Amino acid sequence: MPALVIVGAQWGDEGKGKATDLLGSRIDYVVKFNGGNNAGHTVVIGDEKYALHLLPSGILTEGVVPVIGNGVVVDLEVLFEEIDGLEARGIDTSKLVISSNAHLIAPYHRTIDKVTERFLGKRQIGTTGRGIGPAYADKINRVGLRVQDLFDENILRQKVEGSLFQKNQLLVKVYNRRAITVDEIVAELLGYAERLRPLVTDTSLLLNRALDAGKHVLFEGGQATMLDVDHGTYPFVTSSSATAGGAVTGGGIGPGRIERVIAIVKAYTTRVGAGPFPTELFDEWGDFLVDNGQEFGTTTGRPRRTGWYDAPVARYASRINGVTDFVLTKLDVLTGIERIPVCVAYDVDGVRFDEMPASQSDFHHAKPIYQEFPGWTEDISAARTFDELPRNAQDYVLALERLSGARISAIGVGPARDAIVVRHDLVD
Repeated sequence: MPALVIVGAQWGDEGKGKATDLLGSRIDYVVKFNGGNNAGHTVVIGDEKYALHLLPSGILTEGVVPVIGNGVVVDLEVLFEEIDGLEARGIDTSKLVISSNAHLIAPYHRTIDKVTERFLGKRQIGTTGRGIGPAYADKINRVGLRVQDLFDENILRQKVEGSLFQKNQLLVKVYNRRAITVDEIVAELLGYAERLRPLVTDTSLLLNRALDAGKHVLFEGGQATMLDVDHGTYPFVTSSSATAGGAVTGGGIGPGRIERVIAIVKAYTTRVGAGPFPTELFDEWGDFLVDNGQEFGTTTGRPRRTGWYDAPVARYASRINGVTDFVLTKLDVLTGIERIPVCVAYDVDGVRFDEMPASQSDFHHAKPIYQEFPGWTEDISAARTFDELPRNAQDYVLALERLSGARISAIGVGPARDAIVVRHDLVD
């Protein structure tokens, strides 16, 4: 049975949790393969809203095994707070498993993240300050801490010593902060060891055996294509591989396992943090999208930057990820707009670009070239088939499909769990 991958096609917050939930009981395993608690999924079930940050959204679906893969960086304090919060609301989290090779976010990673960002001043990246970047930097520099290290105190202490030797120099001599002791870090991390131990396993082996047995395994990307460390708007990106290729390295499976790549794309565009954003709106329409779309960060609570749909970004995501299906979310947010602009190309100093410019400088200076489409005023939240959508809404979806490089297989028409129109089966 081939694996499925869900990724964001824009700058994140597209509604990946809703798409994962749509697949529901047909999925046996849901795997988070990148990122940490620097992003979140919001899933609405009936009158209940669940904001997930570190846990895979499949944890809300009965019978699904949620997996935190080796490509994730784990803040143990956040992990257990999130588990306790769900358990208090009656959600069973007992099936959760975590890769022994996943890296840990230590308290000093959060400290370094915050002081470094402040030190950058106007050159700030716009991080969440949760230590994700420094934890990944330690991973690449080969001084990181892994989940398995908690079960060998001598190894843990040696690794913390090695990591803090340089960091304390930086904190004290550059940032004028106090040095962090090895003992305090080791004591805090060891405090989680026994509770963590039953959750830890070789997730690569687990997932490959599941695929061999014909199970449906869904790999759920955090952040999105335009925040990928290789393929996003560098340096205004996350520190991990948020594209479909990240599922291979961050989940421990071979590329031949993946057959379906589902990309989630909003009917407009948002992003959080600094960086270029060609269709960004600074007028009343930007405020309209924030208010109607409830565009506030799941993790930070910050208002998101908003703009019209960017078709070159969608085409880029389709190409980079090998997208087989798009899920278009939040179509209902556009209800009431008389004419809806869509960016179909860019103007860069008088030169037209129909695709994403290869140069970051060009993309930073890109001006959107818009094509307008007639809007609709009808409430679409009760629609469950494509034919039940107003004609102009149907035409808008079909136009985005032509412009975006892959078929639009499902359409979100409201925040409720079942507020979705399915045009093509995502699992067949």
